[in-house]
Amino acid sequence: MAGCLLAIPAVAKPSPGFAGPLTVHVRSDRMTLRMAKAPQLYIAGTIDAAAVAQVRQLLQSGRLSPGTDVYLDSSRGDVASGMALGKLFRSARFNTHLGTWRSGSWRATGSSALPATCLDACAYAYLGGVYRWSPSGADRIGLHESLLPDRTATAPDAPSPRELRDYMASMGVRPAYFAQVSHLVVNGIAWWNAEKMAPWLVANNGRLPPTASYLKAPGAPVLTLTQEIRGNRNQIILQCAPGTFTLTARYVQNDASAERLAPRAMYAYVEIGKQALGKRQGARPKADGDALVFTRELPFAQLDSVLRTPLLAARIEVMGSPVRLGFWLDPAVVEPQTRAFYADCQALQPGYVPPSPAKPAKRSLWKRIKGLFK
Repeated sequence: MAGCLLAIPAVAKPSPGFAGPLTVHVRSDRMTLRMAKAPQLYIAGTIDAAAVAQVRQLLQSGRLSPGTDVYLDSSRGDVASGMALGKLFRSARFNTHLGTWRSGSWRATGSSALPATCLDACAYAYLGGVYRWSPSGADRIGLHESLLPDRTATAPDAPSPRELRDYMASMGVRPAYFAQVSHLVVNGIAWWNAEKMAPWLVANNGRLPPTASYLKAPGAPVLTLTQEIRGNRNQIILQCAPGTFTLTARYVQNDASAERLAPRAMYAYVEIGKQALGKRQGARPKADGDALVFTRELPFAQLDSVLRTPLLAARIEVMGSPVRLGFWLDPAVVEPQTRAFYADCQALQPGYVPPSPAKPAKRSLWKRIKGLFK
């Protein structure tokens, strides 16, 4: 049976944009954990200090764990509590969605859940999710104009615009990007465009920004680019040599199907931008633990393009399937962290001449003459 905790006695099923008393439900039955891989937490109604306290209590009791999916449905609350809730979500590594509570189990039948609305305090809490899923269907998320982070004046009983921007930045959401998704204002509410939320990184739909790790190995520097998608850590590993570099792609299979897929894999290749390199060349991918892995050797002249492109993809075509497997990442996001790797690779290339150290600028004739009389 589904786990359930209420902040107050049970009330009628909330309507979209529920503005009534706070209700908190937890679903952590065996079927949920099997299908969703984590507990589900449903928060509806007024978001205030009580909401923060309840979630913290659930976390301390062990009923919630990293990866918990949080479903929000609230159009009332104070923004400071919403931000505190978002910080709690992030520290506990929770994921955020919009959604309403439905009684019953995964096998329950009946009408679909009502649409959820996430407004003001709820919207700021939503930004705390490690994975933030864009609204779907009739679900909506937005902020009153007075609570937008680009305002110069502080709304009554609300954090200052600077505090709102700092909170967004701490959650990895750039205020400049956020402005691209919230320009539609209706009756004083800036509703977020669900289709733009992922492209502008307000939502990530299970995809975290890439990271770069550099191993300064003598004669063979190694750079590892990691892209986490729904908990799977896909990687592209670059290793330099004179005249060339190797690119190794590791595509993780979350259902341990790498061994099954490897015999059916026909081609594996790399895309820079949308340009495929050597589409039908090179060895077929092999299974390595939970990943499909392939390696390609490329000329050093292409390394700069690989490190600066916004779209570097590892593609695998499987026999009998019209869908390409693989993943992509954006090396341009971590370009400042890859400069040292490129410089060390460049130093390995035949004929490389290190730049001469900059000479100090000569003093003008007037300054030299003036210096004689000091």
